[in-house]
Amino acid sequence: MVMVDGTLIVGSGIFGLTTALELQARGHAVTLLDAGPVPHPLAASTDISKVVRIEYGGDELYTSLAEDAREGWLAWNAESFATPLYHETGAVFLTRDAMQPGGYEFENYRMLMARGHAPERLDQAAIRQRFPAWNSDRYVDGYFNPRAGFVESGKVVEALAALARSRGVSLREHRVAAIERAGGAGPVVRLERGEALTADHVVVAAGAWTPTLLPELTEVLRPVGQPVFHVQPPDPQPFAPPQFVVFGADSSRTGWYGFPAHPDTGVVKIANHGRGWPVDPVHGAREVPETALAALRDFLADTFPDLAEAPVVYTRCCLYCDTPDEHFWITRHPEVVGLTVAAGDSGHAFKFAPVLGGLIADAVEGNPSRAGDRFAWRQFVAGTAGQEASRAR
Repeated sequence: MVMVDGTLIVGSGIFGLTTALELQARGHAVTLLDAGPVPHPLAASTDISKVVRIEYGGDELYTSLAEDAREGWLAWNAESFATPLYHETGAVFLTRDAMQPGGYEFENYRMLMARGHAPERLDQAAIRQRFPAWNSDRYVDGYFNPRAGFVESGKVVEALAALARSRGVSLREHRVAAIERAGGAGPVVRLERGEALTADHVVVAAGAWTPTLLPELTEVLRPVGQPVFHVQPPDPQPFAPPQFVVFGADSSRTGWYGFPAHPDTGVVKIANHGRGWPVDPVHGAREVPETALAALRDFLADTFPDLAEAPVVYTRCCLYCDTPDEHFWITRHPEVVGLTVAAGDSGHAFKFAPVLGGLIADAVEGNPSRAGDRFAWRQFVAGTAGQEASRAR
């Protein structure tokens, strides 16, 4: 058995990397393990873009965390990235009916106003004038928030990995086979090649693979596939900012959201934040079903007529690690001393990257969590409902 100095983190996605950087800044020795390469092509953190938004309906905790995360993205742009990777295009959240109290968009707007932001209300005429790619016969209400945008997620993971290495974090490419318990001595990280590692503290930040490594979490951490599409517009210009920005298209009812034309490829990425389908992260096929492609075509015809016949040049099955209530799972293991679990992204974690590391490092150090019990080890009753406000169910 090999003893690793300091903290050993299993997983080099956005949870693992931000934890490594935060712990290193607090004086810890840190080693990261990942099956490699980083970014891993099958990891949820890997893609061309992720949304950065403040909008969480009436949920003040997530709203405040998202506000701080946005400031962190701006700081990383200025201080940590060679070129800006957060693009503050703004975002529109539009509805097919008038916004109503209790609805996602209305509660977003009310929360933003209450916290001193300046969202711009959009009626049907304003949508038609400012965002002409939208079918304004179908989308009649909503707002534009200038304090939103997207990050180039795969490049962010690359940049944070390079930053971690430059600061003395050890990144090793090894596939972890299991997390074993060694009596009262803490967890043992068993590598696929047979070697056993121990450390002062172990953090499992393996995304959808977490319940594979910790079977006791099988019932509360569920890998779920979601469809992602890259659509090639005939002319990218009408789908570039400012006339086309990050969007939610009545998203709490439809699940559809997306991005402006990507600065490198010109593709318009569109995805669905809905129920998804169960996927085995180890053996399951990473295929987007034909029914999802048909649903995309219906959505495009209804929402962006100029994309109705545009070719889909790439599809991706993005794996969420869902908790029943859709809150994160950032907590010490109640039965294994020296083990912290950082998972349960539930499809909405990447935007929080600048604050995630602090939340997880606090769990490692045993500090009180800013989130209170929201992300703690918890029990669920049958029928527990998801609470992430933008997700379609």
